[in-house]
Amino acid sequence: MEPFPQNRQAPGVRHLPPLRSAWWVWSLAAPLYLVGFFHRVAPAVMTGELMRTFAIGATALGNLSAFYFYSYVLMQIPTGILADRWGPRRLLTAGALVAGAGGLFFALAPTLGWAYLGRFLIGASVAVAWIGLLKVSSEWFPSRLFAMVTGVGLLSGVLGAVGAGPPLRLLMDHAHWRTVMLGAALATLAVAVGVWTVVRDRPSQKGFADYPHSATTKGHRPVLEGLAEVFRFRNAWLLFIIPGGFVGAILTFSGLWGVPFLTTHYGLSTAQASTLTSLQLASWALASPLFGWFSDRLGRRKPLYLAGGLLGLIAWCVLVYLPGLPLPVVVGLLVVTGCATGAMIVSFAFAKESVPTDLAGTVSGLVNMGVMLGPMVLQPLVGWVLDACWTGDLVDGVRRYDAAAYRAGFSLMLGWLAFSLILLVFTRETRCRHYTEGP
Repeated sequence: MEPFPQNRQAPGVRHLPPLRSAWWVWSLAAPLYLVGFFHRVAPAVMTGELMRTFAIGATALGNLSAFYFYSYVLMQIPTGILADRWGPRRLLTAGALVAGAGGLFFALAPTLGWAYLGRFLIGASVAVAWIGLLKVSSEWFPSRLFAMVTGVGLLSGVLGAVGAGPPLRLLMDHAHWRTVMLGAALATLAVAVGVWTVVRDRPSQKGFADYPHSATTKGHRPVLEGLAEVFRFRNAWLLFIIPGGFVGAILTFSGLWGVPFLTTHYGLSTAQASTLTSLQLASWALASPLFGWFSDRLGRRKPLYLAGGLLGLIAWCVLVYLPGLPLPVVVGLLVVTGCATGAMIVSFAFAKESVPTDLAGTVSGLVNMGVMLGPMVLQPLVGWVLDACWTGDLVDGVRRYDAAAYRAGFSLMLGWLAFSLILLVFTRETRCRHYTEGP
């Protein structure tokens, strides 16, 4: 069957793309987001190797991991604007090429400075992946499916994070971490070829009709005017801050500090601990489309978001503040916190419905910037707290932190999540209707 069947209707008559064609385009746009998530959490199972290779402690390791987020966050507003002007095909192709180059720098880094540069380039380049994927989803699918497709998009990304858990650990048990990361860099360059070959910015470039909600035919505002306009909408700036608490918690834990926490205080091997953190991420991935689908069906955004956040905060508090829990309880709490984090996927549909259509890319970039502010700030900050609370204990040349140090560090995550819930109360419900449809 042809991926893009020819239009056999009367000349001049165009029909909306069938879902199979939309999913085909989407499936070639999604891999860069998977690659980005892989790099986002890979340091979690490489903590010992990276500390030994570059002779660093928790603060420096936190910064090495966070260099990905520094550039990722800085790129979000430019990415949203470029998505509105360049289109996803060029944006995703360029991102994959630069990400591959950054992966090479990281894999071959002779010093910590070169490793920083590699992580910085990776973060800056894969920053385009989510916004580009949202743009493809918005242009190729009916608006009634947007929240669900967004959830499936997050699922595809978290599959990359799961690949950076036990599978990555298994590979590193048989090959040097540099060899493994070199292979990941080469795979990323192959993604660029796939995107350029298959992805198109909108259905009309493949002979289909564009959806009425498409913003591609509208004029674009000047950059600063568009950004200033977005901040006029209360939901936009609230949803800039809120998801950072949700994502900051899970990516600070599963993306970096959860594995050493579980190995130190629950006697697990690195492989076992990475399996549990991957389970948490998988729970997040699987719950996200369900939150999106249920939100679309319910016709509401705010109640589900609040419910997920409150459930997550309670589960995180139990995990962090009650030491010595039975392992099955720990596993259950990781699943609950992962599932609860899935509520944050509502942010993107929520924000998109809160502003004019021609600002969709800009507001998506703004929200995604807020999403990544959480781990960008929390990963190194938790590392700094761990070092500040370190008692001098070393195991195989790597610092070991006690339970009190982890409680102090993880309290920062819970504080942001609680603040997010307070702000969420002040958002205005859109009832799944776009801004242009009126109140």
